Amino acid sequence: MAIDRSVVEKAAGLARIALTSEEIERFTGQLSVVLRAVERLKDVDTTEVSPTASVLPVANVMREDEIRPGLSVDQAFANTGRGGRDGDFFRVQHVLEERP
Repeated sequence: MAIDRSVVEKAAGLARIALTSEEIERFTGQLSVVLRAVERLKDVDTTEVSPTASVLPVANVMREDEIRPGLSVDQAFANTGRGGRDGDFFRVQHVLEERP
């Protein structure tokens, strides 16, 4: 798969990143090199390799559950500032974003 200018512009738009024309050209070349390298991985024989989620050993660090007291209501609201509390609820600004 070849990367062209329109693909870089689309990716930058989705990431909401403003790129100059020079940056678009540079990234087009760089991303093409990366894709060619990834394409070469198709030639690697992985039939003897078992699927894995991580190449590093994974171990869970567990602790005993113990009951501890939580925050009081006043402690929970201590850093909300003026207008951040409505009774026993947090008051937050209503945010809606239109999607194109």
